[in-house]
Amino acid sequence: MNDSGSPVSKIIKSLGLVFGDIGTSPIYTMGAVLLFMLPTAENIFGLLSLVTWTLLVIITFQYIWLAMSLSDKGEGGTIVLQRILDTLVKPGIAMSFISVLALVGIALFIGDGVITPAISILSAVEGIVLIPGFEETNGFTLLIIAAAIAIGLFLIQRRGSDRVAWAFGPVMAIWFLTLTVTGIISIISAPQVLFALNPAFAIQFILQNGWASLVVLSAVILCVTGGEALYADMGHLGREPIIKGWVIVFPALVLSYLGQGAFVLMTDNTHNVLFAMIHHISPALYIPFLLLSICATVIASQAMISGMFSIVYQGMTTRIFPKLKVEYTSAELRSQIYIDAVNWMLLLAILVVMFEFGSSEKLASAYGLAVSGSMMISAIMMTVIFFLKKEPFKMACAALLIVLDFFFFLATLLKIPHGAYFSFILAAIPLILTIAFIRGQDRLHELVRPIPLDEFIPRYRESYATLNKIRGTALYFVGDVGNLSPYIGQVFFQNEIIYERNVLVRIQITEKPFGVETTLDTGLAEGLQLFTITAGYMEVIDIVSLLESHGIDEKTIFYGIENIVSDKPFWKIYSIIKKVSPPFVQFYTLPPEKMHGVVMRVVM
Repeated sequence: MNDSGSPVSKIIKSLGLVFGDIGTSPIYTMGAVLLFMLPTAENIFGLLSLVTWTLLVIITFQYIWLAMSLSDKGEGGTIVLQRILDTLVKPGIAMSFISVLALVGIALFIGDGVITPAISILSAVEGIVLIPGFEETNGFTLLIIAAAIAIGLFLIQRRGSDRVAWAFGPVMAIWFLTLTVTGIISIISAPQVLFALNPAFAIQFILQNGWASLVVLSAVILCVTGGEALYADMGHLGREPIIKGWVIVFPALVLSYLGQGAFVLMTDNTHNVLFAMIHHISPALYIPFLLLSICATVIASQAMISGMFSIVYQGMTTRIFPKLKVEYTSAELRSQIYIDAVNWMLLLAILVVMFEFGSSEKLASAYGLAVSGSMMISAIMMTVIFFLKKEPFKMACAALLIVLDFFFFLATLLKIPHGAYFSFILAAIPLILTIAFIRGQDRLHELVRPIPLDEFIPRYRESYATLNKIRGTALYFVGDVGNLSPYIGQVFFQNEIIYERNVLVRIQITEKPFGVETTLDTGLAEGLQLFTITAGYMEVIDIVSLLESHGIDEKTIFYGIENIVSDKPFWKIYSIIKKVSPPFVQFYTLPPEKMHGVVMRVVM
């Protein structure tokens, strides 16, 4: 039996693949919160209680328990919640509202996916200044190092998340063990911090500070960054390894936060708290810990990148994103994928954010808005799902989470003047593009209707009988045989191009990784045949060889291209999306000298 499939192996992989983001939040969360409060014992106890119970409620209850009970073919994320709602809600105003809500949630997740790797890597690299002799390292040098690490991470993505997780999992296991041990050592110096596990301290802190506590909550939210990615990444490994992994991760995080709280109580040090704590425990261990933290933040970025691949792939399958080239990297799980275009666009956005803000402290001021917004939207969607599924207890729990998430979202709105507006910009770009694509596709289908097969066949027979035929065989790619793409009608009936042998080629991808089957249906009409390829998702399909095995030697290959023309700005956006989206045929190796794109001009 392959060890890679054992339960322990999967748990270790989950540490590397889905827990990296939330696992590195102790690097920057305490420092970000302490910017807004004095390090008094009362405040520290309230802060530690808030962090502990935020982790417990948001991650354990909202994501691990509620969200992960809702999946589609093992996958999770905002789009999956929308898919489930699509099966439960009748078309109408409610359906439209849910669709808009889901699109906003997806856009916020993408915005979060840009800032998360930037702040994670930067916060670790900034620990270099605590090394003796490197205290004067300037900010630009740190930025260059962080950028180089980010570029290196994105260069290895093509290897696949499965291989990356196997390499990263053991490193994260060491990271969580280190957080646990150093946290315990620090707690020994001030064991009274254990009282902060009592939620009464969190409640007391909020009651005493009133609306001013929202400022602290806007930083506390940083401790749960990665929750949405954790759910979106569910398809990469499955639900069970993530649940079991959280049993390891949760106590490690809590002990680290308690240890940092104890360190602040003993020293009043509020800057770079985790690194300062490690240096205080053992200066000799500081450099190895710094290197480990840099590795861990690289892995944290991996969790968000994998989640981004998942969300874009789900968007393509539900037709809210244009088709992009997808490479499947695992024979075990179809959801382990690599998308080249997403990989490089995400890297570019991360580098822009790094150089725009310059430091993790400034990024922390901008961070959290997308996280809290996406959390609240997930809670709303889950509440509706549990209501429609008649699960009152889960519905009530999800409804309470909406209230909690709303206060976190309200708190992060206070960050808008300090850079959180950038989250809106990062989310607005994919939101506008997605809406333009969805509305554009709907409008295109209204203007260019497919041809039903039962209408096509009589017209084809008439053309085949009356027109002069070109010698040889022509191929035409089709998706739905029952409704043929208009470009085929344009070739046959408008351009009056008809070959002696005309083959409709249909490609069907199965849920299995390997296996290729082909069938040739010669009974459609004289000179008209249907060639069907059924292949596993990891197969590299050699269409030409498969055709040759059935005696088909193509002379020409036709495919459709829509040329969108409009003087309206909104449709111009859609036109650009269509132009930069690769045509279907580019996903397969076909002889370029035989390819003929049939341009259909569509005025919007």
